[in-house]
Amino acid sequence: MLVLLVRDDLGVGGVSREVYVLYAGWYEQLARGAFPYGDTTWQYPPGAAAVFLSPGLLPWLSYFQAFVTLALLADAAVTRALARAGGREAGSAGAWLWTCGLPLLLHIPLARYDVQTTALAVFALLALLGPRTRPRPRLGGALAGLGATVKVWPLLTLLGTARGRTTRAAWTSAAAAAAALLAGLALGFPHTLDFLRQQGDRGVQIESLGGTALHLARLAGLPYHVEYRYGAFEFLGPQVPAVARLSLLLTAAAFGWLLLWRVRARHWTPATPCDAALCAVLLFTVTSRVISPQYLIWLLGLAAVCLTTRRTTQRPVALLLLPAAALSSLGYPLLYEDVIASTPAGCTVLVLRNGLLLTAAWLSCRGLWRATITASHG
Repeated sequence: MLVLLVRDDLGVGGVSREVYVLYAGWYEQLARGAFPYGDTTWQYPPGAAAVFLSPGLLPWLSYFQAFVTLALLADAAVTRALARAGGREAGSAGAWLWTCGLPLLLHIPLARYDVQTTALAVFALLALLGPRTRPRPRLGGALAGLGATVKVWPLLTLLGTARGRTTRAAWTSAAAAAAALLAGLALGFPHTLDFLRQQGDRGVQIESLGGTALHLARLAGLPYHVEYRYGAFEFLGPQVPAVARLSLLLTAAAFGWLLLWRVRARHWTPATPCDAALCAVLLFTVTSRVISPQYLIWLLGLAAVCLTTRRTTQRPVALLLLPAAALSSLGYPLLYEDVIASTPAGCTVLVLRNGLLLTAAWLSCRGLWRATITASHG
């Protein structure tokens, strides 16, 4: 992965350009005490500023070198935590999934800030599970809250907490930690919530599930074309807004299913928090208007936590994520020109990758439902 960062000549453009151009530019703005304002590529919650500023802790390195070093340290911390959590009960299957899964994404994990975000989610889940100690819902909640201010989705790690005192403690800590960080950022930086405007204007990204349908329509001769907007390649053409709205409706339906599961679930196992977290993130991934390759980092991290316990229902899901990760890096950066042009090769890669993610989401939902609802009736 490090060698590929140095070469960085695979496919279209450079993977590491995100760090030494975009992230470094944001660092300079943030160091002057202001969030990027009116920047269509700034689509992240305010807590992400801490990650982009963190390379400043290593002033003897260039920004790029410091960023990669911190990503490697986060990777190492996750690996160690997963190996310790597995212990004698489940071995180190989770650590192996994480260690072997990340290189399938080539050098993308080291040139994006998703490893750092995933680390917060992994630590939050492990605190909630307490595989080697008693569960610590307040610590898990605080970590999830901090993660939510960085990239929202880590808050889903709290979805499967057991009812009662555990849920109250976790969610209260999450709200307090997130509120404290956001208040501090709002006092120190102007335009703290400007990212929301950029999120609302996003369209259908070419690697999403809806984008795959538009690729196939374009391959069949319909007049769709691709344009670089809001930091990604998106589709333009007839019915694209309808596809975007459908994606949002599917996301709302996924949220509704998760609420239904939460209300009806009666049987909690030690694996329920991590199983529910992986299921939720998978559902929001497959229904998203954007499925970037780095989303697989999130899923691999959550699946790795699931494999730290033998009670998990997500083992088949974890195995499906490995070929999905490999296909993601085949789509970007290796065959990205084909994906942009909607060639048969590009369409095939997306159909296979997104088909695996859909299958994984279905298996995840089925396993979670059976373990917590069907089992309780049985």
